[in-house]
Amino acid sequence: MIDNNNIEDLFKNLEGNFDTQEPSVGHKDRFLKKLNTTNNSEPKNNKNSFWKPFAIAASIAFLCAIGITFFNTNQTTTEQITEMAPEVTETKNYFASLINDQINNLKKENSPTTKKIIDDTLLQLQKLEKDYTVLEQNLVNGGNTKLILSAIITNYQTRIDLVKDVMEQIDTIKNLKKYNDENFTL
Repeated sequence: MIDNNNIEDLFKNLEGNFDTQEPSVGHKDRFLKKLNTTNNSEPKNNKNSFWKPFAIAASIAFLCAIGITFFNTNQTTTEQITEMAPEVTETKNYFASLINDQINNLKKENSPTTKKIIDDTLLQLQKLEKDYTVLEQNLVNGGNTKLILSAIITNYQTRIDLVKDVMEQIDTIKNLKKYNDENFTL
């Protein structure tokens, strides 16, 4: 509760300090003039305030777009692996170029006698490529890194060995055909 004695003491202490003078002549007119000027300028503010919500909405949309772009960078599996283990990408590039060269050599040997074995080999290589893609995804998802890297290298070795073995079989087929052609008499 408020103590009345304290309030009375306060007013006694402030006695003579109150502004008791009348406002100067024309004060009321100046006040009304300023008031009318403020009232007349309000429609201009209303026009400006019409755009304010749109400006705010556009700013929010812009910030959201930047935020989504910044936080939602969908990297490809290869980009993620490059960040995680750059040596994997180097190894992949090396083995991929080696395997592609061998596949091109294999395709050059395509003939009616070798067509079946080459088609089967290409099919097996596609399966190994799918397996490799699964291994890459497992690596990105945080699997056992050493085990997955070992499996990736084994996958590449298997592809290289497969193509190498098929090339040897094709050479054997060509030599047998050549030998049979030489021994064939009329």
